[in-house]
Amino acid sequence: MTRHFLTALAALASLSACGELPTGALAPSEPEVSRSLGAAPPGADPGSCWGKYVTPATIETVTEHVLLQPAEIGVDGTIRSTPVYKTETKQVIVEERRELWFETPCATDMTPDFVASVQRALAARGLYRGPITGEMDSRTRRAVRAYQEPQGVPTGILSLAAARKLGLVGVDLPVEDDDGTTPAEIPDSAAL
Repeated sequence: MTRHFLTALAALASLSACGELPTGALAPSEPEVSRSLGAAPPGADPGSCWGKYVTPATIETVTEHVLLQPAEIGVDGTIRSTPVYKTETKQVIVEERRELWFETPCATDMTPDFVASVQRALAARGLYRGPITGEMDSRTRRAVRAYQEPQGVPTGILSLAAARKLGLVGVDLPVEDDDGTTPAEIPDSAAL
């Protein structure tokens, strides 16, 4: 079995304890992404749904030649003894591991009608070229990934921000008071 397949199986096993996974939430082709009902970043609103994209650390193997004894050169410029080097190989972290949390539509919102709307919106942008099935299949996830990657979310799990940008999810507007102002518009001095 390949390492990616085993990683995906391990991720599925660990996520199964968090609750039931929605259909197509984690594919063996995307083991670095998880979506579960029980996982959320600190401070997340209760009842909100989240996805997490993990980029592994980039590790580079570096080989260096360390001088143990310099060359011995006589006054007349002749080399009496050659320098002595030791070869050292070590691994260096070039880029740290990162976790990117992003809010997602909840599993109850990912109805076949909603997913079909996602497919149509991505097809209108030339990113999805399959049939409108209403299923979050691998073709749909690839199109979602292609849409979100330039926005900094390189995953096939639809983010809530991308769904809003596609025009599929409404934006919460501030509630107005009877006088037509929002609580954020009231100056601090008026609150005293």
